Amino acid sequence: MTGIDLTVFKGSPTGKIIESKTHKESIKPDEVLLKITHAGLCGTDQHHQTWDIVLGHEGVGIVQQVGSQVSAFKVGDRAGWGYLHNSCGHCDECLNSNEMFCPERAMYARANTDQGAFASHAVWKAAFLFHIPDALTSSDAAPLMCAGATVFSAMYLYNVRPTDRVGIVGVGGLGHIAIQFAAKMGCEVVVFSGSESKREEAKCLGAREFYATRGVNKLEIGKPIKHLFVTSSRFPDWNLFLPGLTIQGSFCASRGVHVKMLTFAALHHIKPITQEFPLTVEGIEEAMAKLEKGEVRYRAVLVAGR
Repeated sequence: MTGIDLTVFKGSPTGKIIESKTHKESIKPDEVLLKITHAGLCGTDQHHQTWDIVLGHEGVGIVQQVGSQVSAFKVGDRAGWGYLHNSCGHCDECLNSNEMFCPERAMYARANTDQGAFASHAVWKAAFLFHIPDALTSSDAAPLMCAGATVFSAMYLYNVRPTDRVGIVGVGGLGHIAIQFAAKMGCEVVVFSGSESKREEAKCLGAREFYATRGVNKLEIGKPIKHLFVTSSRFPDWNLFLPGLTIQGSFCASRGVHVKMLTFAALHHIKPITQEFPLTVEGIEEAMAKLEKGEVRYRAVLVAGR
């Protein structure tokens, strides 16, 4: 049989990780074949652990082959991808660089479910891949493909500015990256966490102030917060922060903001705190189990050949 065979790791109804194969006859003119070296583990992967799909959407790898129309990548380049795989290119959202909101978008767990970051290789449209800056290791870059892009996009789209007083709720997989971005943007970063256990770590990441909120009925924090980013897995006690806030949801980054995020992270040496696991059935299941127990500090990265 000719073509390209990919080893992939899928979810299953029992939650067990299944090693399988995906076959591609060839790459299309606008596509790139990547050998995956690193894959970040996201909470969304855990949500889909019981689905019969290939898991993973924080992928980084080495370009192995490029289609005849691809000029932005060459063999040997490092490239990564996130939640979004494709969009229509002609709707109002796409024309305004908001591809993530395209009604015909192709994204993780909804399209291309026969491949993902938990795999040996992947084939993606070159237009939805991102060059990894030299200043970022592949292990550090992987969690930025979703976690980093998500928090940076919220800050960028909702006009966070230098000297703004910015609150971050939660010091976890998203929160510890959000603290770094906000601090490097020149903001006055105020962190809220359930207990005192992460105070020193939050300060090292760039927080100016830290408040433990568990069991607290009223917060005394001095000046009001301009922007509050809720990065925790559950909602906070809104009574501690209201009135005075407009609640706004956010999503992963569209391509232009994603590129800015990677550039910003490279310029300011922003790195996620990671734990590495093998990119194998056993490694994925171990990382998933630790994530379920809240034992990952703070992003798990699956490494091929580890």
